[in-house]
Amino acid sequence: MHRYFSLTHPVIAKTLFAFLIVAFSISADNVSAQQGTIWSLQRCVQYAIDHNISIKQDSLNARLARYTVLQSQLSQIPSASASASYGKNFGRSINPTTNQFVEGSYNALSLSATANALLFAGLQTRNNIARNKLNLEASIADLEQLKDNVSLSVANGFLVALLAQEQINISKSQVEVTKAQLSQTRAFANAGRLPELNVAQLESQLATDSANLINSISSFNSAILDLKALLNLDFDEPFTIQVPDAEVSGQLLVSGLQPADIYDKAKMHFGSIRGSQLRVSAAEKSLAAAKGGMYPQLSAGYQAGTNFASNYQTYKYTLDGTYNQVGTAGFTADSPLLFVYQPNVVAAGTTVPFNTQFDNNLRHFVYLNLNIPIFSGWQSGYNVKQAKINLASQELNEYNAALTLKQDVYKAHNNALNSIQKYSAARRASEAANRAFEFAKKRYDLGLTSTVDLLVTQNSQFTAASNIVIAKYDLIFKLKVIDYYLGKEIKL
Repeated sequence: MHRYFSLTHPVIAKTLFAFLIVAFSISADNVSAQQGTIWSLQRCVQYAIDHNISIKQDSLNARLARYTVLQSQLSQIPSASASASYGKNFGRSINPTTNQFVEGSYNALSLSATANALLFAGLQTRNNIARNKLNLEASIADLEQLKDNVSLSVANGFLVALLAQEQINISKSQVEVTKAQLSQTRAFANAGRLPELNVAQLESQLATDSANLINSISSFNSAILDLKALLNLDFDEPFTIQVPDAEVSGQLLVSGLQPADIYDKAKMHFGSIRGSQLRVSAAEKSLAAAKGGMYPQLSAGYQAGTNFASNYQTYKYTLDGTYNQVGTAGFTADSPLLFVYQPNVVAAGTTVPFNTQFDNNLRHFVYLNLNIPIFSGWQSGYNVKQAKINLASQELNEYNAALTLKQDVYKAHNNALNSIQKYSAARRASEAANRAFEFAKKRYDLGLTSTVDLLVTQNSQFTAASNIVIAKYDLIFKLKVIDYYLGKEIKL
């Protein structure tokens, strides 16, 4: 009963192996269907740069910085504004054209325009323009640094996927070797040369190797999903990795480089260093602009305006030929009284046209304005102190960026040297494991060693093969990190 339910039972082992072959065949069919969409490392890097959300956000920040520079440059142009108001007055009010009190209702229109030019303000505008230009360059440096960081992350994800794919090939080879050994051992057992125990042991090993292959396929699928996430690529998009010639023999020159030399080259092109230096310079310009706020400001201006009122009229006076007695002038001998007469005058009012009022009421005003800061709640002094603190903070950021880069370079150089040693050791171990397995296989075929000893040697060879692949891709990535600091293109 125990043997019937054991994984070493021939029926169960065959079923499991058949399931594995079907699963791997489906995976292989999917890979074959995706051959039209081959992704090299260079294509992955470029796609990530074009579609990465963080890069898009930094691109927007750089665009905003360009607009800020443009706005600060345009602030040097004199400002101009115009205004107009139209309304209806009721009751007693002052006529805007005659400045006299009038009764009744009338329509009124007022037009005005103002232009103002800042002549001197402690060079604040020029310093602000210089600061915004430096901030723009810092934003561009940050964007370039982010692109380099994304490229390195994509290279890491790409190499992880390649490693997982190599593990599939190793696991598949292991399954094929075990399957061939099982077939040979079963033939020997049927002929009576070997006991059934050897068959059961190989069936168990085949089940283990098959499970390892399934795990390798699962790890590969996970690595592909992680890589697609780095690229911001749709998970349903067909994706096939282009396997490059990833040999490391010609890339081991890093051992001859000194970390100080790598650091000196990294400082020349690293965006984080360049950005921190530019922000220090921008903070110096901000301090100069803040100090300029304590100087007097001189500006010149011009104003023009006019008015129109619907009740503004001109009058024409005419005599109608009649007279009105208005009083007495004295006495005469002939007449006791002499009367004073006034001719009757007829007034005809005409509303003044808009064009005439516009010309007649047009006024101009030119002025110079000097603003001397005396006391503003310590605002100017506070701005200067705040700018000094910001400058000190940016200087610390610059020092920290250089220190962090130096630490990372020395660490990367040390990791690369360690990876070279690990790769060399793994290669020697793999060569030794291959020779041991060849001898064990020959001895097993001659019946000079047990199945257990053969399986131990075979598993050692499998472990050594996996270790050398892991060491190989780990070394390749560590060397790509060195290329990253040297400013080289990340490619395989």
